[in-house]
Amino acid sequence: MNTIAIVDYGMGNFHSVARALAAAAPDADIKICNNARDIDQASRVVFPGQGAMPDCMRTLTESGLRDAVIRAARNKPLLGVCVGEQMLFTQSEEGPVSCLDVFPGRVKRFAGPQYASRAHPARDQELLKVPHMGWNRVQQLRDHPLWAGIPDNSHFYFVHSYYVEPDDPDLTVGVSHYGVSFTCAVAAANIFAVQFHPEKSADHGLRLYRNFVDWNP
Repeated sequence: MNTIAIVDYGMGNFHSVARALAAAAPDADIKICNNARDIDQASRVVFPGQGAMPDCMRTLTESGLRDAVIRAARNKPLLGVCVGEQMLFTQSEEGPVSCLDVFPGRVKRFAGPQYASRAHPARDQELLKVPHMGWNRVQQLRDHPLWAGIPDNSHFYFVHSYYVEPDDPDLTVGVSHYGVSFTCAVAAANIFAVQFHPEKSADHGLRLYRNFVDWNP
């Protein structure tokens, strides 16, 4: 049985992800998991997140699931979603706070009017409404099994104020544009992670979840 653990550390839309996975892969055994043992025993893991990064990192640690997520990132298919993608990197400007450091890189804030004269000079960026919210195109930078059946430049649904900036540009497999071009999908070995919400992205989002269920890295 293909068992999928959705990591429940108290900061994520776990039930929406579970419903989308069930629709995309009715043959899979989907569990919302709040203990490390169930995550360790699952065949693949979905790591969602929403809210402020300092709160997410604190609750992940307090839940006792931090090490289970890191173990999953080392040895089984793992899909990070929204803040779950951001948490895989080294450091976030939101706080600032240290993250899981699975991937080297940082999480940056979009430039908005209140930031134009501070740490994020406007210069080459538009002054943006933050958060970035709504449908946006995703350009696929290279082939990956999770893009199978999803046309390049398809629309996905975003809700976020921060985005990842990997140290290694080869990690980036998808980009979108909001004032600046930004990484919205990363992949390496057994990990795929996205800034957008597949569970809110209609047929293309469901296809991405189905592809994850079938993926054997």
